[in-house]
Amino acid sequence: MNPVLFVVLLTAATGVGGLALGGGLAALVKRESPRGTSLLLSFTAGLMLSIVALDMVPEAAEALEGGAAPLLLVPGALVAGFVVTYLLNCWIDRSAHHEDRANPHHCACGHHDLHTAGIVLAAAVALHNVPVGMAVGATVAVEGICLAAIAAATIALHNIPEGMSIAIPLLHDGSKTVNAIAVAALSGLPTVAGALAGYLVGNQAPAALAAALALAGGAMLYVVFFELLPEAAVQWKSRWAVLATVVGFALGVLLIFGHGHQH
Repeated sequence: MNPVLFVVLLTAATGVGGLALGGGLAALVKRESPRGTSLLLSFTAGLMLSIVALDMVPEAAEALEGGAAPLLLVPGALVAGFVVTYLLNCWIDRSAHHEDRANPHHCACGHHDLHTAGIVLAAAVALHNVPVGMAVGATVAVEGICLAAIAAATIALHNIPEGMSIAIPLLHDGSKTVNAIAVAALSGLPTVAGALAGYLVGNQAPAALAAALALAGGAMLYVVFFELLPEAAVQWKSRWAVLATVVGFALGVLLIFGHGHQH
């Protein structure tokens, strides 16, 4: 098979397909109750925290090993991703007139809009998938098809919880199942573009790779701490929700390290 066609088909199946599968699973476990919503949102928050802390940030730091770029690039880009997402959400809230004028203590920025949270998270995942795709493309170019297939399978496993994380806020904000799954799947398309770029170049610029991963991680942290966890507390204040966050984090650890993935 033509290597370029192989790269496109492989990353489309694992990138788009894995995220769509995660969105479908989210639709299957969706519950129409405040308790169920709180538990699912808390679980999703824990899942995303594990992906950022144990996968994205270590990959970003690893990309800089042996390079000239300073290690401060990773935490700096992480904070920048958080701040930019916060400011973007402020602008979205004000543009959509979400301010509660009856409450003088209400701040428009960080308003708990689950639909916005899902879209922001989809954008963060899409940004994350560019360097991820580049890694697969470069593997095909440098190491061969067999190792690339293993790397792509790893991506598919990672994309399942990310697809769930995107779809759950959208579903609980009233989006149709098909639309939620479609948003999750579309966020995987940059994987294909990144893979083509990685294959053509053969390797990645370490600083750009690290910055993209850290920026996406910062955006995800914003969604976790300003959207998912606050909304979970609004739906149901319980220690069970905290436990759900821990379980989500633990599942992330299992998915990241349970199949032999190492940084």
